[in-house]
Amino acid sequence: MELSIVLEQPQKAAELFGPSDRHLRMIRDALGVQIFARDGQVKVTGSARNVSRAAAVMETLQRAQRHHRPVTADQVAEAISGAAAADADHAGREMLDVYAAGHLVAARTAGQKRYIDALQEHDLVFCVGPAGTGKTYLAVAFAVHMLKHHRAKRLILARPAVEAGEKLGFLPGDMQAKVNPYLRPLFDALHDMMDYEQIRRFMVNDVIEVIPLAFMRGRTLNDSVIILDEAQNTTASQMLMFLTRMGHGSKMIVTGDDSQIDLEPGTTSGLDDARQRLNGIQGLSYMRLEKADIVRHRLVQNIVEAYERNGGAKRSPARPAGPGELPNPDAQNVE
Repeated sequence: MELSIVLEQPQKAAELFGPSDRHLRMIRDALGVQIFARDGQVKVTGSARNVSRAAAVMETLQRAQRHHRPVTADQVAEAISGAAAADADHAGREMLDVYAAGHLVAARTAGQKRYIDALQEHDLVFCVGPAGTGKTYLAVAFAVHMLKHHRAKRLILARPAVEAGEKLGFLPGDMQAKVNPYLRPLFDALHDMMDYEQIRRFMVNDVIEVIPLAFMRGRTLNDSVIILDEAQNTTASQMLMFLTRMGHGSKMIVTGDDSQIDLEPGTTSGLDDARQRLNGIQGLSYMRLEKADIVRHRLVQNIVEAYERNGGAKRSPARPAGPGELPNPDAQNVE
């Protein structure tokens, strides 16, 4: 596709294009288009989607000139991000403006699409499902998307430090070294979507925190995306503590697999408890992903099915539902 854009103020072309056409090169490199400027016009060629984005960026920058605002490199970067976000909303909310291994992170199953839609629409989302369904991965991708488009200022990733059926004893090292093994899956997801230096810089500046659940006590988190992973291994009191950390302008995502509870026998999972207690509260969504949503190696789905046929893994009994509570663990939504 080729599009010609007529400059509204050709006498200000040098400011619009930036020193040595820096702003045009930013648009070209970010959107993968070719840009040529001549005689008061800018010609853009490339895929229809990217040309449309480039045109939206140029419109934003020319609008700034109409209002006598200087055009800076930061403004160009923000316009590019804004055009990508608007295009993503138009194209369908199952797409996130996040890349992993060079590919756009997107829903791969109908269940994952419903999950992303719920993340967009609700401030609190519970997502339960078997291993390999992308519960945590999509939550982290959504949070990175929110950071990238300045819709959140911070990302907090939390996990309960519960051993999976093993007693590891006292781990060596300082506090960070002791908790790192529990938090490794969250770091793995982040490293797929962001380079090491960017993650390190964000962590130094407290833009990203990856912490044990116990470190959440006493905090109020505003303008943040807060993810609790492995929530089936929280107690009811830990879940209450976590949920009440939500501040203004924040979103919370709670993920877990209720077939893999590693709590002491007789301890009620905070994930089960929350599902029962929060029935009927407006503004939150309860999602369940199924075996059909597994996107890991094809054997993972077969393994999950085999365990289900043979009664599943041993798990702690849940607290009986009280009056007015939702007893069905397969309920799809709590609206």
